[in-house]
Amino acid sequence: MSDLKWTICSSEYIHKGPWATLRSDVCKMPDGRIVDQYYVLEYPNWVNAVALTTDNKILMVRQYRHAAGIVSLEIPGGVIDGDEEPAAAMRRELLEETGYQFDDIELISIVYPNPSTATNHVYCYLAKGGIKVQEQDLDEHEEIIVEEYTIAEVKQLLADNKIAQSLHCTGLFYALIKLGEL
Repeated sequence: MSDLKWTICSSEYIHKGPWATLRSDVCKMPDGRIVDQYYVLEYPNWVNAVALTTDNKILMVRQYRHAAGIVSLEIPGGVIDGDEEPAAAMRRELLEETGYQFDDIELISIVYPNPSTATNHVYCYLAKGGIKVQEQDLDEHEEIIVEEYTIAEVKQLLADNKIAQSLHCTGLFYALIKLGEL
């Protein structure tokens, strides 16, 4: 197989922000052709989890997503802070968004949201045995409603196209396989 990897000749930052950075790369393809402007979004890495309570209910969160202009039904998750370990970030996000504590979490996949334009990846976990230990501790601009669903209900939500966030559909897919539900 031939080498398909491009070489970055130069990069210029167009915007640097706390949640997204945009740069323009000049790249050289393996056959020598030059790509003059290739835009790359640098995002921090993320975590999400299919979170099962002690009574085997899947915790889902409903929240507004401004870029799409929708209220989205999702699995809990968020941004990994700085050099935080992904598993620690996942436990933190679960506690903040749902108020549930999970000691049993297992990494089930690592996926790239959009490897053609974005640098980040998402660690997806299966969390089991969740116990409610506190109220939500949300960030300043978060408004999240926590809902519980049976595995059968989540499968039907997927079949009915009621879960719009593709990364969360992917996490549910891997978790349902792991649980022997697909």
